[in-house]
Amino acid sequence: MRLLVVAGVVGVLAGCGHSTSVAGDAPPALLDAPTNDGAGPGGGLLSDLRFAVVGDTANYPTPIVSAIWADVEAEVPHPLFAVSTGDYMFASIGGSQQGPQLDAYLGARAAFHGVSYAAMGNHECNGFTSSNCGPSGKDGEPANYMLFLSKLVAPIGETRPYYIERFAAWDGSWSAKFVFIAANAWDLGQSNWLEAALSEPSTYTFVMRHEPDDANAPGVDPSTTILAKHPLTLLIVGHTHTYRHTPALRQIIVGNGGAPLTSNMNYGYVIVARNPDGTLEVTSRDYQTLAIVDQFTVMLDGTSH
Repeated sequence: MRLLVVAGVVGVLAGCGHSTSVAGDAPPALLDAPTNDGAGPGGGLLSDLRFAVVGDTANYPTPIVSAIWADVEAEVPHPLFAVSTGDYMFASIGGSQQGPQLDAYLGARAAFHGVSYAAMGNHECNGFTSSNCGPSGKDGEPANYMLFLSKLVAPIGETRPYYIERFAAWDGSWSAKFVFIAANAWDLGQSNWLEAALSEPSTYTFVMRHEPDDANAPGVDPSTTILAKHPLTLLIVGHTHTYRHTPALRQIIVGNGGAPLTSNMNYGYVIVARNPDGTLEVTSRDYQTLAIVDQFTVMLDGTSH
């Protein structure tokens, strides 16, 4: 095991008008950041920051999902990990399809040889956008919820549908936290956790939440209120089955991972990569042609173009 050397050389303004580090200063250290080499449970130390984003897959076109994950695997340079935006099943809570559908998804995802961190969607509760699952949620703990936890969350060392993954460069030049909000398992405990998680200083702050700001999931409005008080590099959501970049919200919708499309946008995926100057390049690709659908840069002041 190597030791993290703190020798910061670049700082990035992570959003909302607040800087989390200043050029020439050492970047902020993340609390309890893992010291393992590469992405794993809890995060890890990386040679660089490059990851994939795959969106909603429910309703259940396994060949498309398999092709998308195969495309991600074929990316050069290879993404160091992936994140997904929720809705991995389309199953009634009274039925028995949750396990088989999640197994089909995991079989498709296995084309990518890397760690993937999964956000919770409304289909991981009871399917309704307004649903709220968990020990204190009005919709309890149906099989959709419990199997999501056991099959997608437990393997990355987490026990709750909301969690944080912390990453840093080996040379200490940057740090990044990935905050996974479960808007369909919202309660006071998650609210307090989110406030604390976002208060941790980092060069980059990525937030994963299944629903965008205009959805009526229980955790959307309260988490949006909390987000507004903290630095934000990029909000990554799904739910709407398309791809869209909204610069004013620092948000990308990546919901075109296999679920029935709601626009003329084809299925695809996103790659986020750190540039040598500390900016981030975000690239959306069509899964069939690999053509670039959209590409923009997140600048040092947190804006994008």
